[in-house]
Parts: sequence; structure tokens; C-alpha cells
Amino acid sequence: MTKFSAMLSPLDLGFTTLKNRVLMGSMHTGLEEGNFLSGSMTKLAKYFEERAKGKVGLIVTGGIAPNNAGRVAPFAAKLTKSSEAKAHMEVTQAVHGAGTGTKICMQILHAGRYAYHPLAVSASPIQAPIGPFKPKELSNADILQTIDDYGQCAALAREAGYDGVEVMGSEGYLINQFIAEHVNHRKDEWGGSYENRIRFPLEIVKKIREKVGQDFIIIFRLSMLDLVEKGSSWNEIVRLAKELEVAGVTLINTGIGWHEARIPTIATCVPRAGFSWVTKKLKPHVNVPLITTNRINTPEVAEQVLQASHADMISMARPFLADPYFVLKAEEVVAILCSDASEVLNIAVVGAGPAGLAAATTAAARGHRVTLYEQSNQIGGQFNMAKLIPGTRSLILVCVTYIQERRNFMKRFVTSPRRFR
Repeated sequence: MTKFSAMLSPLDLGFTTLKNRVLMGSMHTGLEEGNFLSGSMTKLAKYFEERAKGKVGLIVTGGIAPNNAGRVAPFAAKLTKSSEAKAHMEVTQAVHGAGTGTKICMQILHAGRYAYHPLAVSASPIQAPIGPFKPKELSNADILQTIDDYGQCAALAREAGYDGVEVMGSEGYLINQFIAEHVNHRKDEWGGSYENRIRFPLEIVKKIREKVGQDFIIIFRLSMLDLVEKGSSWNEIVRLAKELEVAGVTLINTGIGWHEARIPTIATCVPRAGFSWVTKKLKPHVNVPLITTNRINTPEVAEQVLQASHADMISMARPFLADPYFVLKAEEVVAILCSDASEVLNIAVVGAGPAGLAAATTAAARGHRVTLYEQSNQIGGQFNMAKLIPGTRSLILVCVTYIQERRNFMKRFVTSPRRFR
């Protein structure tokens, strides 16, 4: 078994195959709206093209609204007509043109009461603690129209060349607002019993599948832990997951916590892969592949989670902001490990920040001759700034300890850092 064998293995979805088990999770970058005057999406296309060159298996875009009310803010991205789909073709062509086999799904996100505009709507007229506007309660006719809007948005995504869509059903956005009693106080066929409250997401998935056909990826981002009062119980979550499978989803992605929840979900105080146990708990109940997420930001952690059968796929977002070539570099590590281990190399490492120190000392520990170059007069890079932040004692301790340990190691094995300009 090679290093990262699970992470780099393909995932068969029946009608298509993902080249590896790594998903670049949805993030709002500010590029989703394109150029305000021309409508060009060149910047977003270039951004995703680099990640495709880095060989990530599947990309999910930032949230795109299915109608005006669903926009996260005034003039935020939406997809409601063919002219907008045409602009998105620049994105999908760039990703597919990278030639690495990377696929891309567009996330459909209706903000609901989280919208930062006065057209906000929700299951019930209850203002969010993090929202500036009290939402209007959707009527029955409004709900049916919104379901149709989801279907039309997905059809346009297919027209634009996307390989699929992700339906954002977690994090406290509109669909989540219908599912949970935390917001849904309705007395009609869309509220009350759990059966009524999950009718909205199920009808959305059915409508999307009807519009796009069977050979199109549908990911549903399911809130597996709401972390708010009157959120879904575990038995309710399992029931919804099973019914989503019947409705036609291809993959179920893990959502952890509403945005208004007070429990940290992605902060550094959360252990690595701290919520993968939730995905694992759901795994025996469904047959569709499950994606786990949150605080999985190294290939080693991703591999560990997959080897432990916590999930079928890993979602990570911010690591791809830091390094578009995350997966490609993991592949290269495998290639190096599979090469002649007896060969001693002369290695130059440029930059004595945390990554450079790790690379230099790891290579030296494996017997290679390493020279470390740094343009400043001290090692540690941005750790030297991080350790100055007041009120972060644990971070300071980590920074200082790390730098000291690497310095001591280099005294024995690495050619002293040389100034590089």
C-alpha cells in the first residue's frame, strides 16, 4: 500500500468517475459575480483552472442563487437565465481544458433569512441573529416557485458545462431553515411534522433530477449537526439522508453547524478532522458515497480519515486557497517515496518559514544534503508575526516551540541558513 493510496484512489459514481477522493469545498471568493460591466468571469476561471491543474478530483464553486431573493447580498451571483449560463462557460471550459480530469460542480445556495438585503425570505418570518433584515414568510405559491427556480438553475448549470451541482442544505441557509423547528414555525403542509419540514428539500432534489437527467452529479450538503436549539435530531437526519438517496442525490456532503451557532467548527481550537465521526455514524444507513469535512487540511489527515472508513471522500476548502497544487504535491510525495531511497540528493530549500523548515529538516532526516536559504535575518517566517499576537498563548507556544525545535535540528543536519535575495 502506497502513501495516500486511499486519498488518491478513484471514486466510481456509476455514470462517471472522480479521479481521486479530494473535493475542493465551496468558498465565497468575491469572484463569483464576474466583471460588473462586461459580465466576464475570467478571474474566476483562472482561479479554478489553477486548482484543476493541481489535480483536485472535484471542485465546488461558491454559492450561486437560484433567484433574486436567494442572493446572499445585493448584486451577488445568481443563475436564472441563459445569458448568465453563457458567462459560466468560461469557468467550466477552463477547468476541463486543464486536461487533468478534474470535474466541477456549481453550488446552488439560497440564503433565506441570512440574506443581506430587504428581499430576504424564509420558512417563517423570524430574523436571524446574524441577519440585518426580518425575512418575509414564503407563501405556498412562493415555495413552489422556489422549487422550480432550483430546477431551472440546475438545468442552466448543465447548459453552462458544469458536471453537477451541490445543493446547499446546511449551515442555516434556506433549506435548513425549512428542515429545523429552530426557524420553521409553519402550520401548513411545509411545517409542523418532520415529514412536512423535509418536503421542501426532497421536492428540490426531485425537481433538479427531473431537469438534468441521470448523468449529472447532485451533491446535497446535509446538516448532520445543527448546533442550534430545536435543530434536527440524529434519527431525523438519518431519515432525511435515506429519503435524499431515494430522491436521486449522487453524493451527500457533511454540513456542521449553522452560521449563527456559537460552537466553533473550523477554528484552530477544533481538532483535526474533529467532526468526521459524524459522517462515519451516518455511513451504515445509506448507499451513496459520503463526503466529510472541517479541519482536514493535510494529506496525512485525509488519508487517515479515509483509511478509517469515516467517509468516501474528503472536502477541504482553505488548503486550496493556500496551495492550488495540494493534490499534485501529494502525488509527487508518493513518486519520491517510490524512487530509489538509497540515492542521496543535494537539496536547496528556499525560504525558512514553517513549510521551508519542515521540508529542510524532513529531507535531512532522510539522509539528503540540504542547504536552506532565507532572505531575512531570522528563521520562522510568519510564525514570527503570529507569536506577537496578544491573547493567543497557545499559538505563541506552538510558534516558539516549533522554531526552536527546527533550529536545534538544523544545527546537526542542515547547512546553516544562507541569505537569499
